Amino acid sequence: MATSSPFSFAQSLFARLPPTFTPPEWAVAEAQGRLVLLLNHVLMQEPQAMERLVRQQGRVVRVQWHDFHFQVRISPAGLLQLERASDTTDLSLTLAAATPWELVAPLLEGAKPEVQVQGDVQLAADINWLIDHVRWDIEADLARIVGDVPAHGLCDMGRHMAQALRRFVPSRTPFASAPAAPSAPESQA
Repeated sequence: MATSSPFSFAQSLFARLPPTFTPPEWAVAEAQGRLVLLLNHVLMQEPQAMERLVRQQGRVVRVQWHDFHFQVRISPAGLLQLERASDTTDLSLTLAAATPWELVAPLLEGAKPEVQVQGDVQLAADINWLIDHVRWDIEADLARIVGDVPAHGLCDMGRHMAQALRRFVPSRTPFASAPAAPSAPESQA
């Protein structure tokens, strides 16, 4: 029984977009604002993360993927502020993935996407520490809304789905290494 990728719809949707597609400016600004709120929410749950960022206050970090960029300034409280336009950045992180799928697939496998780093080494080390050690406790946030038992059930279901995707994705990603073909036996003449 042949199974198709659960991501085939998303892949075909991205393939149908014109190469020069850019979302409206208001949508990008709104998405970036919501992302900063989410990142700050996660940072506030980890005091050690905020302490690390307090040491880097005033620094500007830019994340870029193709034409899309996201720039934040580290506040004196150790949180992030959306930086609209700044000519100077202290750290620039450029995502090397060519397609959205190549950006998401390593995350589903539990790996990090390929990133080119330019700028302050200590700031890069602190950002890397945050990526490696700070996790969003979704279950605790859900428990505040729906209660402990339903939140645990929803998160357990999400973990099972993520495990299934991790098992499914590596064999079907366009950039996954294909197994080596068995070599033909050599004939002796």
